[in-house]
Amino acid sequence: MMFRRDVLAGAAVMLATGASAQPAWPDRNVRLIIPFPPGGAADLIGRLLAAHLQSVLGRSVVVENRGGAGSSIGVDALAKATDGVTIGLGNIAANAILPGLQRGRLPYDPVRDFAPVTNLAVTPCYLAVNPQKLPVADVAALVAYARANPEKLNYSSSGVGSSLHLAMELFCQKAGIRMTHVPFSGGSPALQALLGGQVELMIDTVATSWPQVREGRLRALATTMPTRLAIAPDLPALIETYPGTDIAPWHGLLAPANTPPAVVERLFAETTRFLEMPATRERFEGAALLPAPSASPAAFTAFIRAEGEKFAAVIQAANIRVE
Repeated sequence: MMFRRDVLAGAAVMLATGASAQPAWPDRNVRLIIPFPPGGAADLIGRLLAAHLQSVLGRSVVVENRGGAGSSIGVDALAKATDGVTIGLGNIAANAILPGLQRGRLPYDPVRDFAPVTNLAVTPCYLAVNPQKLPVADVAALVAYARANPEKLNYSSSGVGSSLHLAMELFCQKAGIRMTHVPFSGGSPALQALLGGQVELMIDTVATSWPQVREGRLRALATTMPTRLAIAPDLPALIETYPGTDIAPWHGLLAPANTPPAVVERLFAETTRFLEMPATRERFEGAALLPAPSASPAAFTAFIRAEGEKFAAVIQAANIRVE
């Protein structure tokens, strides 16, 4: 009995010593990679999160903007980080759309090379028409017109393979209609083409063009969000008529794949707390963003995988290619 008690006591001491020997995280300043240039939604989200994490982690959180190649440069740098203190933002382009467009040419795996923490925010989007060019009052009338006039309707987007291009393509596939895509080099010229009547419709973000809806220059037919918008509760969600058409640009928090689970869990807890703070919600609302915390890191991982599969199917069905 005495021997057994001595062994157990020794084991307890060893476990306690081993646990205390584990270095606290973070043991140095943290780097947070934002895969976009300064300014814009991702930069706002990342800098607000960095300030919060700095206040609770007890270390400086240094923001590094690494834009380029549809955000894949910064996301690749995050995947390859080995210093143990680098985290960063993933997004709908780098982690869900580009894998389907690049077809194995990306330098990282969108899921395997990361330890997903949580989704952070989404940008609400909606289907809009120019009422002077296309006087339809609802989605049913739009679909009826498009079926009677295949490929005669033109829609704009911010570029081939952009989330808003694929959102419209997904709608067309689900509704069984064909329209002509007119890509532009950014959201602003795509919107100007719609306002100017060069195209009849587009899917756009609330942040970009909702003022034109209030002014009557555009007509909103449906949101592509999974639920109706708080700012327009009478506006139907597209999935109410065509299930599976919900799409919203998102930004989430990722760590490199070799990040210890305990670190991921701590980041998840602190980031969830950040997203629930009234001040965060107020800042997000001012930028037309919606907080979108995941239920768990595993749930966010499943979400990224599902998003990739959805967009890969849309890209393959439409035979969309980029150079």
